Amino acid sequence: MMLLNRKTAIVTGASSGIGRAIAQMFAAQGAGVVLTARNRVELESVAENIRSKGGHACVIVGEVAHAHTHEQCIAAAMSEFGGLDIAVNNAGIVGPYKPLADVTLQEWQQTLDTNVTAAYLGARAQIPTMLECGGGSIIFTSSFVGTSVGLPGMAAYGASKAALMGLVKGITADYAIQGIRANALLPGGTETAMAGDSNQREWAAGLHAMKRIAQPEEIASAALFLASSMSNFVTGSALFCDGGNAAVK
Repeated sequence: MMLLNRKTAIVTGASSGIGRAIAQMFAAQGAGVVLTARNRVELESVAENIRSKGGHACVIVGEVAHAHTHEQCIAAAMSEFGGLDIAVNNAGIVGPYKPLADVTLQEWQQTLDTNVTAAYLGARAQIPTMLECGGGSIIFTSSFVGTSVGLPGMAAYGASKAALMGLVKGITADYAIQGIRANALLPGGTETAMAGDSNQREWAAGLHAMKRIAQPEEIASAALFLASSMSNFVTGSALFCDGGNAAVK
């Protein structure tokens, strides 16, 4: 039995890494998926992979910090699949690796625009449509950085990811009674391009109780739980999927 049969999901940052794994897993579980990111070639590759396995996907190329991109995703969800049940606001950037006093205002703003403002724009577009469809699940990809620990040179990133928990709680206070659930997924180090070179990955592995970093599919499985009816009474929460990182700090 597929957990997301006949559901529709939007996944931002779906062209690679965690977003790609989420999109593919959701499609395999029966959802029609709207994929968005900036790289058309990579997005089309993900969509074709989904279709080749019998799944359903459509592509919206755009910048998540622009409201128009999210409006296009909503329109695609309605026209292609007839509704909207799930949104994974996953797109993000690491931003500058610098001590805070060396971070320029432009670098700070770019990090917050991509990691926080884009999440707000996504939710602002997604909520009215979900209300029309009877409710839904909104998931934000946060991080252990900024929530359970600070890392040198990552103050901008940590601040932006920690801010997502305020967004989750606010949406819960506003809309839980109307059937919209909002939760944050907090991955640990994950085997993606953002993980850096082998030395950086080895260092990151040492932060985790499991002494390894995750595969993207492991993070996608946690997102699947938050998206599905298995988590119907879960909202306003932070789900650490971090190999015990937060537990051993």
